[in-house]
Amino acid sequence: MGTNRKGFTVSLLLTMSMLLAACGGNGNTKGTPDAGSTGAPGTGAEATAAAEPVKLEFWTIALQPTFNDYFNNLITQYESSHPGVTVEWKDYPYDAISQRLLTSTASGKSPDVVNLNTEFASQLGSKGALLNLNEYLTDEQAKSYFEGIYNSTVLGGQAYALPWYTGTEVLFMNKKLVEKAGLDPASPPQTREELVEWARQVHEKTGAAGYAQQLVSKLFPIDGIPILNEDKTAAAFNTPEAEAMITQMRDLMKEGVVLKEDADFSKQIQYFSGEQVAFQLSGPTFINFIKTSAPDVYKNTIAVPLPTGKANLRLSNSMNLVVPQKSKNPQQAVEFAAFITNAENQTAFSKVANTLPSSKASIQDPFFTDSDGSLEAEAKVASSQSLDKATDYMVGVPSAADINSALARGLQEILMNGADIKETLNKVEKEVNNIISQGS
Repeated sequence: MGTNRKGFTVSLLLTMSMLLAACGGNGNTKGTPDAGSTGAPGTGAEATAAAEPVKLEFWTIALQPTFNDYFNNLITQYESSHPGVTVEWKDYPYDAISQRLLTSTASGKSPDVVNLNTEFASQLGSKGALLNLNEYLTDEQAKSYFEGIYNSTVLGGQAYALPWYTGTEVLFMNKKLVEKAGLDPASPPQTREELVEWARQVHEKTGAAGYAQQLVSKLFPIDGIPILNEDKTAAAFNTPEAEAMITQMRDLMKEGVVLKEDADFSKQIQYFSGEQVAFQLSGPTFINFIKTSAPDVYKNTIAVPLPTGKANLRLSNSMNLVVPQKSKNPQQAVEFAAFITNAENQTAFSKVANTLPSSKASIQDPFFTDSDGSLEAEAKVASSQSLDKATDYMVGVPSAADINSALARGLQEILMNGADIKETLNKVEKEVNNIISQGS
């Protein structure tokens, strides 16, 4: 599964223009069922028998063959409860699905249900290439998902995706260093400001740093600083709040509370494994790395929910299901997407795939509440408890990768090379506005 993969928007501008061109003139009206459906609004648990045979084409990303048994059983269940509907499941590599979606849609053979990440789903939705699911879902269905994750693809009141499996970071703590600093790991920090105070005390008492940090654009939304304005036409990050955030980071690096480095994931593993830092802000996949590289540190590590920044949210990284406007069977397609993402089926998928669900009811299952005391179980429980404040923050334009890169370079210039904060923000703002004018 590829929730953390980059470079997803291959030839996105071309993709969008061709998708939009393909969306016109097919006779499909948004929210209007085709001749093979019952025409009834609402989806999900209600089985709508098709008047004529309906074949749904369902695309996923990198889930075969690992999860063949799960999906084949799921599809059999769905077909049994929806007479006349059959599902053809196709699976593609992460970097190939956008191009295949373009090609199929342009040739009039659009799939019906497609697995996309939030950034790409939002971009396609904003261009009118996806069905507005709010016209099909009941309020109860829409509210069954965690609000922040569901709203990540709601634009202008229109919902362009159903959230599926997701992930959030947690805070890993070296219990030995924390206790040596006189802190109580049973009462962990709740906010980033409290985490900074804990990190400062660890540094003063033990000599270790608090944590290592990668200099990436997500540092802005964590503190409630939007990267672009609401209509995605200009940079919005060049604010006094951004100057304050960067100034604090610079000062913490000077103090040694945060390591002065643009530390990627491998570097962060190295520092935590060597007990050069007390904390690690990461997803549960981090566990396997320290379990291998530093077994003694692994045994001495605990996991708690990630402290929140000024925006009081935790960034998640979700996969979604969308229904293209060109689907010939929109009613049945939305029903199938809702079936896959209902609480029962998301819970079952999480158990076989070790993912987090986006459905509220799922995390009531003991799988997400019980812990055997292992770090793996603690991290799973902490992640589940974090979902109430989870949201997928996306730049929301085709040139998102270029914008994120420009912000990262600006942070590096300031924090690694000593560039002036205001002058650099002005420079990056101009660069981002140029990117938008050329790429959106």
